[in-house]
Amino acid sequence: MKIAFLTPEYPHPKTGSSGGIGTSIKNLAMGLLAEGCSVRVLVYAQKEEGIFYDNGICIQQIRNVKLKGLSWFLTRKKLENIITALYDNEEIDLVEAPDWTGITSFISPKNCPVVIRLNGSDTYFCHLDQRPVKWVNRFHEKRALKNADGLLSVSQFTADTTNEVFHLDKKFSIIPNCIDMDVFSDKNSNGNDNDKNNNKNTILYFGSLIRKKGLLELPFIFNAVVAKKPEAKLILVGKDVPDIISGNSSTWQMMQGLFSPAALLNVTYLGAVPYDEIKNQISSATVCVFPTFAEALPVSWIEAMALEKPIVASNVGWAPEVIDDGVNGFLVHPKEHLHYAAKIIQLMEDGDLQKEFGLAAKKKVSEKFSIQKVAQQSLVFYKKFYNK
Repeated sequence: MKIAFLTPEYPHPKTGSSGGIGTSIKNLAMGLLAEGCSVRVLVYAQKEEGIFYDNGICIQQIRNVKLKGLSWFLTRKKLENIITALYDNEEIDLVEAPDWTGITSFISPKNCPVVIRLNGSDTYFCHLDQRPVKWVNRFHEKRALKNADGLLSVSQFTADTTNEVFHLDKKFSIIPNCIDMDVFSDKNSNGNDNDKNNNKNTILYFGSLIRKKGLLELPFIFNAVVAKKPEAKLILVGKDVPDIISGNSSTWQMMQGLFSPAALLNVTYLGAVPYDEIKNQISSATVCVFPTFAEALPVSWIEAMALEKPIVASNVGWAPEVIDDGVNGFLVHPKEHLHYAAKIIQLMEDGDLQKEFGLAAKKKVSEKFSIQKVAQQSLVFYKKFYNK
């Protein structure tokens, strides 16, 4: 099959910054290539038009149409025309789009099937954050879901919550996010074996520094850890994000005021780092922590699990679909600071449990979240809509 992905982001220097959606698309695209498919990624909101290839994936850059009051509509019509032309020329058989902001709400390419994969809409995340959503985003997201030929979700929780917030009764096929197990192996960026846990007593968080990921709870959790284990270290890796609720320009700045003086001395913030460096940080950490309130199905958890890291994560919603509590990680509510800290300390002090959780976590990823498994499941789904 010839699959196209419509997306506002893709992880490549030419296409600008990218988050979880872009990474998920690239992972799946590589898996589909291995299954004999051709893959084209249509990246809109670009500064220039162009086509280039990334390891066999055709990347098509598309500029938005700029016209006050009509940009959203004209851009969608431009995308519709591009998709229709590609389909008529037999360059694609199907388009997959994300639910975020409902880009396909007014895109109806003739004959070409359009499917949507839930990675979390703006309406979904606003619901989890308990804050209001822009009516225009809600309108487009709901219309896109109602008009789609097929619907996927990366987790059952996201599917159920999406139906709830939009007052829909849609059926979603559940196919999770995936990672390349060969990339997330026990080798560092130089091809050498990583010395696991070579930073003893090190707790690692990697991801955006943002309220919805529990970063304003993490200081209180770490304060409790340091009170019991003064030698504990916390490493933070990721982009600092403005806080939408308070209006503060820096979540990291807000966090610093929440650490105890003793705990703050043991915190290192590295900012955003290259992908290979993240893998090295994961490999050398003792425990990874993810006290988040709002996700769909986080790739970061799967990456840490693939590298055999014991994890203490949030127990909210989607979490049991990734981690089996007490088997390949611990799940604790982020606001239960003392309980969360106790689980971190338990793992830091028990090397056998670290190894047990790590091996079980890698096995879970191999069985459920590898690009081979997810690409094959996605291909079976796509073929239901294959018109030729």
